Amino acid sequence: MNNSNKNPDAIFIGQPNCGKSTIFNAIAGLKAKTSNFPGTTVTHTHSKVNVEGRLLNIIDLPGTYSLNPADEGEKVVLTHLFSEKPDLIVNVVDASILGRSLELTLELIELEYPMVLALNMMDLAEKKGITIDTKKLGKLLGIPVIPMTATHGRGVRELLDACFDVLDKDKRPHSIPCSKDVEENIDKLQKSIPDDFPVFATSRFTAIRMIEAGRLFFEEVLEEIFPNLKKKLDKVRHNLESRHDVPAYEVIAAERHHLALKYFEQSSRVERGRQSDWKDRVDDIIMHPFLGYIILLVVFFSFFFVIFKIGNPLEELILGPAAGLRQSLSLHLGSGLIYYVTDGLIQGVIGGVAIVLPYFVPLLIMMSLLEDIGYLARAGFLMDTFMHRIGLHGKSVSPLILGFGCNVPAIVSTRMLESRRDRIITSLLIPFIPCSARTTIILALVAFYLGPVWAFGFYVVNIFLVALISRILSMFFKTPSPGLILEIPSLKSPSLQNILKKTYLQLKSFIIFAWPILIAGSAVLGLLQFFHLDRTINLILAPMVEKVLGLPQELGVTLVFGFLRKELSLIMMLQSLGVGYEELMTVITKGQLVVFSVFICFFIPCVSTVAMLWKEMGRRIAMISMAMNVGVAIVLSFLTRLLMNL
Repeated sequence: MNNSNKNPDAIFIGQPNCGKSTIFNAIAGLKAKTSNFPGTTVTHTHSKVNVEGRLLNIIDLPGTYSLNPADEGEKVVLTHLFSEKPDLIVNVVDASILGRSLELTLELIELEYPMVLALNMMDLAEKKGITIDTKKLGKLLGIPVIPMTATHGRGVRELLDACFDVLDKDKRPHSIPCSKDVEENIDKLQKSIPDDFPVFATSRFTAIRMIEAGRLFFEEVLEEIFPNLKKKLDKVRHNLESRHDVPAYEVIAAERHHLALKYFEQSSRVERGRQSDWKDRVDDIIMHPFLGYIILLVVFFSFFFVIFKIGNPLEELILGPAAGLRQSLSLHLGSGLIYYVTDGLIQGVIGGVAIVLPYFVPLLIMMSLLEDIGYLARAGFLMDTFMHRIGLHGKSVSPLILGFGCNVPAIVSTRMLESRRDRIITSLLIPFIPCSARTTIILALVAFYLGPVWAFGFYVVNIFLVALISRILSMFFKTPSPGLILEIPSLKSPSLQNILKKTYLQLKSFIIFAWPILIAGSAVLGLLQFFHLDRTINLILAPMVEKVLGLPQELGVTLVFGFLRKELSLIMMLQSLGVGYEELMTVITKGQLVVFSVFICFFIPCVSTVAMLWKEMGRRIAMISMAMNVGVAIVLSFLTRLLMNL
């Protein structure tokens, strides 16, 4: 437990797609912060909330199906769970699949930490004809059960009241016994644990974990230091396996499964058969083996078409006054050092407001919308067969889709992949996925000047390129990827409040982290231009920029700064050529615009992505990734130049 002088810590833990983050956001509001667990790259969201003068630290952990996971990210989360020992566990459960969800609840109860069950998605359960007696369920489990529909804000206050009540009275659940023979073996092992043995939470929980583990990671140490305990463990496992004719870990899993279904049946009733509603009919069409892929393409095209239609007029609206401001600045400051630095600063600010935000904000909203209604999981399922054909695991869909938002968390999310083979291939592919920064370039340059169809063509080519590279990379590995087990969440009506909160938090991160880089980068380029150092950089890169790519020599410096932030290349393109956004096509051709966009989009990813690759996969993989991106960017740009007859 935490020191009494500290505010109590409440962790939110539950299975994926249970609405855990929705409840967390409803409580935290816009004050939530995202950070890494100490010494890791696994992120968690946390916030300090004030409830009638009482403070509570709430922490939203990544979703997990079990406290005995294979997922590397989940293992780190559990390390946090056991080492930090939170004051309270808020277990979020999907009421519409209560029987399956209670298995994790029963595992958490074994910890005997103060605990509250947030029974979310009660509206979906009702639509399925499931009526749950929450008081009876709470009595069976020995913990408070709070019915909730988080998307509509129902039950939030009741949950907070229950949390403080449990904390004030230090209410702890008692472990629920298994069937007689299993319980006897657990008890025997528990009594054999020496006083100096390092236990997790309780001795009973430790005994269950030792039986459940197929092979303890410290088994050799156990045999050397605690030989009697090792013998007792082997005997207990043998007893269970001979009696039940299955491995010991399956005996424990079967016990939880049986108890979960038993408590579901005792506390709930299905009043009518599952009736098909409009969501089911829509789901049948979305997941259709033929129509599903047509819909996927339509959604994908509409996604960027809508963003373009919103961003384009906003960009034009803001750029007019911005151009006037720069002309006025030139008249008043002349052409000295102050002018170049000030103009660079203004270019960075204008670039963010007029070029980046009009496309970036709709992109965040659309991504949050697709995630909120449950379509992204369905897109991943539809893409599973395609992923296997290019030599990848179906689970790789999730990191690749996440890469459209940002490559950095996408690389971190490859931890969900069991084999290093799949982690390496997926990590090498992610930098080829057009993140929000590169999407901004595609929409602000290609779509703005050439039309949305050209921009859509970029993504089609990108998908085929990723497939080709994946197929080539998979040839270097002998073992194939395993199949995909993916839970598809129910289709849900989007929550405007939830979407806006997600958008705000991501936009806040961009403004705090990325925008200063854009402004500072533009100011530095202004200094380079004043001292004519940009010419030296351009001269060094001229053989590649002019001869290979067929671009103006002045654009060489933009390639260097694009390594910091991709949007910076777009802003510096105008700055280097000395023109405004509306004058760009007077100094370069349509073909040069396409070549520049191709090169920037496939060139070395931003420094944050490279740093994350280095940390997650090692220096060798990071170097291979950079070399691959440079090589592909040069080859594709040169081929594009030939096709465009430059």
